[in-house]
Amino acid sequence: METPLRIAIADDHALFRQGLKSQLKLQTGLTVVAEVDRADQLASVVGATPCDILLLDLQMERSSLADIESLAEHTAIIVVTASERAEDALAAIRAGARAVVFKRFAIESLMDAISAVADGHVWMPPALQKLLTARLREPPEEEPLTPREREIVRYVAVGMRNAEVAEKLAISEVTVKTHLNNIFQKLHLRGRTTLALYAIRVGIIGVQDRNG
Repeated sequence: METPLRIAIADDHALFRQGLKSQLKLQTGLTVVAEVDRADQLASVVGATPCDILLLDLQMERSSLADIESLAEHTAIIVVTASERAEDALAAIRAGARAVVFKRFAIESLMDAISAVADGHVWMPPALQKLLTARLREPPEEEPLTPREREIVRYVAVGMRNAEVAEKLAISEVTVKTHLNNIFQKLHLRGRTTLALYAIRVGIIGVQDRNG
């Protein structure tokens, strides 16, 4: 029997939290292990209660944006937000969120987002994806990446971890990390999520690869 996917919910609206819990209870293979209603409780709750995915409201009593980078070291983050501004979504993705779900579409799209993130992919609504990829840095006229770097970008963009990339390419994990550092510097990008968006933008992978 597979271990249930552990979900934590951070939102300061009790009715919305209850709605999320009710929806998740209808799904097999998921369990809600923690609830948070204040941004200043995020670090302590996530630290004390291991979870696979955190459903995070971007705006509680304060912005949660500053917390995403540190929280992303411990769990995959799906931002669930009332804001549909591309700028807010892009800021969350750049900080380390693995998915963005708009609250008014949460019932329809939340499970798609959870499934994609659990499989190591990035997820966002198609309309938002189009907006965000258009806002990424335009690729230089000359190809900035070597063939090996493009290989690494392709594998990382579809959700492979460094150890998996190393095994795939028969190189060391340290070498993969060195290549990634060079790639981020060349492209002026930060984080695996923005690298995935870049890969779609320049055709290294297709949208179907990224969304599983």
